[in-house]
Amino acid sequence: MPVEFDPELKSSNKILASNNAKIDFFEIDRVVEDLAKCYAAPCATTWFKIINNKRPSIQEYRAKVIEFMKEFEKILASRLPERAESSICLEHVKNLLQVEILSVANGKNKDVEKRFEYYTKHN
Repeated sequence: MPVEFDPELKSSNKILASNNAKIDFFEIDRVVEDLAKCYAAPCATTWFKIINNKRPSIQEYRAKVIEFMKEFEKILASRLPERAESSICLEHVKNLLQVEILSVANGKNKDVEKRFEYYTKHN
């Protein structure tokens, strides 16, 4: 069953105000947008290589990519200072991750789909 995509959640270069300070999340937006391509899909491929599964299903592959993507929020949360701005940033990242995860789950992330095809056909 496809998951609904909410384009309103995707905010590129969003600037949020907190305590009279403006926070530009441009850099973290780029990280989240490329997270599946540059981190989660390569990690998933490596995971399948390690367990010697040369032909995972597309659903298994996407699920593993999503698993690695979800770890990013935990890592970021554990490293940011305890400040109000960190909470704003984490909420922003959570919203962006939701959009990107739905894209992967629905087969709409072309980079994940290409990496899966390459791994299962040329392995």
